[in-house]
Amino acid sequence: MIDIQFRQVSFINRTKTRRCTMDNDLIIFSGSSHEKFAEAVAAKLFKKLGERTTTKFSNENIMIQVRENVREKDVFVIQTSCPPVHENFMELLIFIDALKHASASRITAVLPYMPYVRSDKKDQPRISITARLVADLLETAGADRVLTMDLHSHQVQGFFRIPVDQLRAVNTLCEKLRQLDLNQDNAVLIAADAGEAKHIGAFANRLDLPFAIIDKRRTGNDEKPKAVGIVGDVKDKICAIIDDEIASGGTLIQATNFLLNQGANKVMAAVTHGVFSGSACGRIKESAISKVIATDTIPACNPLPDKIEYITVTDLFAEAIKRIHTGESISHIFQRGWDTR
Repeated sequence: MIDIQFRQVSFINRTKTRRCTMDNDLIIFSGSSHEKFAEAVAAKLFKKLGERTTTKFSNENIMIQVRENVREKDVFVIQTSCPPVHENFMELLIFIDALKHASASRITAVLPYMPYVRSDKKDQPRISITARLVADLLETAGADRVLTMDLHSHQVQGFFRIPVDQLRAVNTLCEKLRQLDLNQDNAVLIAADAGEAKHIGAFANRLDLPFAIIDKRRTGNDEKPKAVGIVGDVKDKICAIIDDEIASGGTLIQATNFLLNQGANKVMAAVTHGVFSGSACGRIKESAISKVIATDTIPACNPLPDKIEYITVTDLFAEAIKRIHTGESISHIFQRGWDTR
């Protein structure tokens, strides 16, 4: 648990300077998507979640009523992207609007996993860059800033005209991988495709491990990629696939089979966002992969296969919220061992 001393602090927002007490002025709310995560974040800050009522009418319209005073408060709303994705995102927009009109001083949308984050470019004719649309909608609803984790690509952060703090799960995942006794002689990190190659260096540097890149080809939107080659040596190695998310599991299973055919001893994976859409959990259970490690930015599979293990990043979000509230820099929590200093 993070050791946080509540104290009088100078808090500077975009419009004015005032004295505030963290106990009274910081309020954390949860949407409906991942209340267990939000409760854990609040508990690490010695807070209880703010009270709200969510009503869904027979015509599927949603109403949010904030059940406590938020006037001139620093408010954080935690809502991740998970099924039902559109309903959860609309709930967040309505929640932010309700807080805005209730005179909250500042509203931070906390999205552990951002919706439509993979729709970050126009790579086909006549399609929407929906991640940019999501950014615009959050700002229009009244969000003053955003806190998220491991966006699919760096340019998404530039879609916003409000401040965005992007946390990284690399240290948390690396700490878990260190417990598995991986070394240069027996293990290699794997980028599941060329797009992930730009991120895997951070893992390789921290773990002092070599890495290889799978040459994966995808046609259309069928989520059925095909591995056709590899850059690097995987023979007689434990392969740890690194990725920002697992959705349908198609890339993961295809990569696992390919690596085993290339002579790998064992294949595992470490990802930030365990989306596990559709029948992904069942497919992973029946696949040849030995283990999947994912953070808890999205609610766990139900039922949860033995092969999937979740590790928490609620401590990172709690520390970031505390630092945003008090006006401190959050850059040092990107460093290894930040929570032991």
